[in-house]
Amino acid sequence: MKPTTIHKIPGGITAPRGFLAAGLHAGIKKPSIPDLALVASEQPGPVAGLFTRNQVAAAPVVLDRLHLKQGQGRGIGRAFIVNSGNANACTGAQGLADAKETATLTAHCLGVPVRSIFVGSTGVIGQFLPMPAIRQGVPRLVQRLRRTGGHEAAKAIMTTDLKPKDVALRARIAGHMVTVGGMAKGSGMIHPNMATMLAYLTTDAAIAQPVLQRTLRAAVETSFNCISVDGDTSTNDTVLCLANGLAGNAPFRDGTKELAAFQALLSEACRSLAMHICRDGEGVTKIVQVLVTGAKSAADAKAVANTVGTSCLVKTAFFGEDANWGRIMAAVGRAGVRIRPERIGLTIEGAPIVKGGVSLGRAAERAIEKLFRRREFRIVIDLGLGSAQGALWTTDLSYEYVRINASYRS
Repeated sequence: MKPTTIHKIPGGITAPRGFLAAGLHAGIKKPSIPDLALVASEQPGPVAGLFTRNQVAAAPVVLDRLHLKQGQGRGIGRAFIVNSGNANACTGAQGLADAKETATLTAHCLGVPVRSIFVGSTGVIGQFLPMPAIRQGVPRLVQRLRRTGGHEAAKAIMTTDLKPKDVALRARIAGHMVTVGGMAKGSGMIHPNMATMLAYLTTDAAIAQPVLQRTLRAAVETSFNCISVDGDTSTNDTVLCLANGLAGNAPFRDGTKELAAFQALLSEACRSLAMHICRDGEGVTKIVQVLVTGAKSAADAKAVANTVGTSCLVKTAFFGEDANWGRIMAAVGRAGVRIRPERIGLTIEGAPIVKGGVSLGRAAERAIEKLFRRREFRIVIDLGLGSAQGALWTTDLSYEYVRINASYRS
């Protein structure tokens, strides 16, 4: 099948037909800093969602899981309402009541069912939402909704992010122009199974909820679940996708080339947002892809990639531009999978440094020392045991990361 031609376009999360957005300062954060965002569709459609696997789940995650199961029909949505500056996590019954009130107020202002509203929060854990600010902010948000409000909404969900993260992609599928838009936040507490990240996607594609759920899961597995900044996962991780069907296509069905084309479009949108998160990681100066090949299974490959990519010793070597390949080998050895050290090969941007588990010498080390000075590079670890592979995009660990997280609440 000919690959789908994907075009990058402006507009962010409101690029697909029928979507509006807004963002403003409601009073959750310091004056003038945007802290409340709303994305709404002009007509209802199926919603797919994936959430944190952290057992300490925030109130909005609990509510969204419920709405995904009990929406108008099942998993039918109309809007996302998201605040930053307060995670509404570890807040008990009061936190859940506040999340429900936020959804109810938004639904009332939009004139839609409460269960079609999905709530998101990000920020400091353990504090109650300032509900007076939200009660005043939601009606103002609804009044500000517009087609050009996507970038404004992306700014309003930021915490320690240095810049807003959004994307819009379009492709012709079965004679119809189908668009996917999205926005995300996240720069710390980033790790596979998602992390302190929120990602919201919109599309004008026509697609049934179960099919959209499977498609989103596949897209997340190769994007948000393949990045790590610090190995921590959060209480609030959320990825949601709302499809309103306004592209006019026949609903995509499993096993068809049309669904495969849409999968490529959605996966690329998720990958783009995931890489924005990595590049904006707290204190990040390096982006490194750890690719593991020659594994017996995909699970083994992923375990090795995750162990190497989250090793503090490896990450600090990246920051110091120290081509200490021994730290990588040591991480491979403690990944919890069976290996044969004498079969391992290691290359940096195609330059070999280890073959058969043994160093190729000082000349090879000098070659990779230059590569460690790059902003972005790839490490390939060949286990020499099979044909499976897995990858992780990771970052370095810098002084700035420590400074940011040592003073996050102050």
